[in-house]
Amino acid sequence: MNNENAFPEKIQPMPRIGDIAPDFEAVTTKGNIKMSDFAKDKWIVMFSHPADFTPVCTTEMSGFAIRKPEFDALNTELLGLSIDSIHAHLGWVQNVRETTGVYFDFPIIADIDMKVSKLYGMLQPSESETAAVRAVFFIDPTKKIRLIMYYPLNVGRNMDEILRALDALQMSDKHKVAMPLDWKRGDKAICPAPKSLDALNERLADDSVEKITWYLAKKDI
Repeated sequence: MNNENAFPEKIQPMPRIGDIAPDFEAVTTKGNIKMSDFAKDKWIVMFSHPADFTPVCTTEMSGFAIRKPEFDALNTELLGLSIDSIHAHLGWVQNVRETTGVYFDFPIIADIDMKVSKLYGMLQPSESETAAVRAVFFIDPTKKIRLIMYYPLNVGRNMDEILRALDALQMSDKHKVAMPLDWKRGDKAICPAPKSLDALNERLADDSVEKITWYLAKKDI
């Protein structure tokens, strides 16, 4: 009996929140890069798109390019990817610049061998075996994955939400708080819940926080 196909090909496990971002080397529109070589004080937002010279992808990449100063202000590097050649990437960047004036001034990985796409779970066979879904990975300065978003091929991402989530992650780290539904900068954040009776009594006596109930309190940050 031929058992050559008795077992499926071993599937690379998809990275999860809390994992260290898998390292890789790749060719990009800004030259060769290595994930582990990114500056130690920078966040990274890495995002994939299905294909160059396609309508939804053009709107998305233009959105990242137009709002790049907002990512810069949040100390964040942008890193794009699709399963296209470096020549296709360069041609697309130039075509969009010529037709709309928008310049994709961030590296875009030419993942023609699908190495990075498979490493990060960007290829999802039920959606497509040859095009990456619209994935977004938020990676902190320690190279830990902090948030993952996935969108299908036919629905573009929400740039406001990407920036809001990035800001929320950074502010949560800085102030050691959690963020409520729809939090945006200027809103109150959630204080950690008490973990002892002494902490509970301190919370009840603290007039500096907004107490909805003993376990849910908010404060300005």
